[in-house]
Amino acid sequence: MGRDLRTDRRIGRVSTRPAVTVIVPGFDVGDYAAEALDSLRAQTMPDWTAILIDDASDDATGDIFEEAAADDARFRVVHHDRRRGLGAARNTGLDLVETPFVGFLDADDRMTPRALERLVGTVAASGSDLAAGAYVRLRPEPGGAYSPGVVQPWVAAATDPARTGTTIDLHPEASGNIVAWSKVSRIDLWRRSALRFPVGRLYEDQIVAQRLYSHARAFDVIPDVVVEWRERADGSSITQRKDALPVLHDYLEAMAGGIAVLDAAGHSAAASARVRLILAMDVPPLVQIARTHSDDGYRRALGAFLRDLTARRDTGRSAGPVAPEVAAALLW
Repeated sequence: MGRDLRTDRRIGRVSTRPAVTVIVPGFDVGDYAAEALDSLRAQTMPDWTAILIDDASDDATGDIFEEAAADDARFRVVHHDRRRGLGAARNTGLDLVETPFVGFLDADDRMTPRALERLVGTVAASGSDLAAGAYVRLRPEPGGAYSPGVVQPWVAAATDPARTGTTIDLHPEASGNIVAWSKVSRIDLWRRSALRFPVGRLYEDQIVAQRLYSHARAFDVIPDVVVEWRERADGSSITQRKDALPVLHDYLEAMAGGIAVLDAAGHSAAASARVRLILAMDVPPLVQIARTHSDDGYRRALGAFLRDLTARRDTGRSAGPVAPEVAAALLW
């Protein structure tokens, strides 16, 4: 592992000590990485630093990271000598954080210009451990362009209206905001709770998000859109490959693991809110895939997961009806 820590030739120095470190992992995202880094340069809050982790990319990602670090002292680069996955890359960054606050940005997404100003400003003023904002999908258009969509209902339920000094028991719908890159948190929260991302798993941020909510003494939410999350035109994003059985297994494991975190910590209202959202939003598309999937193991895995979720409802841990397509899937 090598780090680029050169500073004497670079521009972009910040006169004050950076307040927040943004961890930017990337693997073979050369088509998008420059846009992600430009979104950091465009931040209205300039006192940030970014750790760029090239996860042994085969394309130009590492070169783009190096060029950014050569031109701006706020960027520094780590190169993994072999591919270790998104969770491990984020953990590499966490080990290097020296600022009071930390955030995340995947190298194929974009941060909105006031994201750091709003997130850091909110949590610094409130004294909370964590601030979470809204996000939208960045969808492909004909001709190769991407355009941001609208805030989805479950994202709005988690972040609108603004709240400061809340908890997961007071605001259980926050459990629906499960992505790492919609948040800024105190690095002390990660260290005193010994939090790290799971390694070798997809959807690794779901469990971590619920642990952050559970360990935070208080957190804030804001309705501002802080990140535009890219849905790649070539269909190569993890969230676009849910028809693959190994991806499904990791997806179901992450959702179940997040609920288990909330249950174990006694946050029953948040666990119930998470179950309702999964049944309403995550499960129906999976059921549609399963209906025509060539591997019967896909239907069996999804059916077992659904039986566990509906058992929670039947024992009073989660209220709400089950959609007809979900009820039919319980027969698998």
